[in-house]
Amino acid sequence: MSENCSGECSECSKSCEKRDLHEKLHEGSKVKKVIGIVSGKGGVGKSLVTSLLACKISRDGLKAAILDADITGPSIPTAFGLGEEKAESATMTLKDGKAGQYIKPVKSKGGIQIMSMNFLLPEETTPVIWRGPVISGAVRQFWTDVVWEDVDCMFVDCPPGTGDVPLTVFQSIPVDGIIVVASPQQLVRVIVEKAVNMANMMNVPVLGLIENMSYVKCPDCGREMKIFGESNIEGIAKDFNLKVLARIPIEQKMSVTVDNGEIEILDEGYIDEAAHAVEALNA
Repeated sequence: MSENCSGECSECSKSCEKRDLHEKLHEGSKVKKVIGIVSGKGGVGKSLVTSLLACKISRDGLKAAILDADITGPSIPTAFGLGEEKAESATMTLKDGKAGQYIKPVKSKGGIQIMSMNFLLPEETTPVIWRGPVISGAVRQFWTDVVWEDVDCMFVDCPPGTGDVPLTVFQSIPVDGIIVVASPQQLVRVIVEKAVNMANMMNVPVLGLIENMSYVKCPDCGREMKIFGESNIEGIAKDFNLKVLARIPIEQKMSVTVDNGEIEILDEGYIDEAAHAVEALNA
């Protein structure tokens, strides 16, 4: 195999064995399982789903972590009320006896370990104006240079689409499965299919689908109103032989709680089945 192999076998006519491109964790880290939260488009609620899942498994007694791979548009710190927090660097003695630098993840009130680009910026509103390769390098460093302490399950909040960063996550991090987040619009089929096909091409299992903004419940009569039209998520799941793990409504309480940085107090039960699917990987 050429030392210049990129791992992009679909673009190469040479016959060679596939190379393991996974980056090594920092030797002080321990992460049992990694779940990617993905979608073929933006604005569907990946960060919300990521945060809710981490909070749920944490309440259930597992140690949760979030690697925020949305480098240019991170929202995880805001949901946890950590907008002013900064990641600290520290030194530890490595196995070879030399001193090595590492980054400490920020911990939420409930003990969830989180690493996000906002923790490294002067201000949370400072823009990250980087090209793809530099952004991808930052994601890899969140895996290799941060010391993650005895994590049972890490959730990776991926940016939308199938570009540089999701590809970096799939190639550089040993992802045990992904959850695809979608919304009820009719074009969701194409969006889901792109995400599922990418996962299949990268040999990463798809645990199931979560539909966000699924409905609004009338506060007076309890009727579910489908403001985006009738959902076709069940049909899509059947076509791809996948499970619908959750249908999350549009709910004012949820929006206000997240905006106030108090997502850890939410326990509405919407993502319980999805959390159980993740927890089963640790059984």
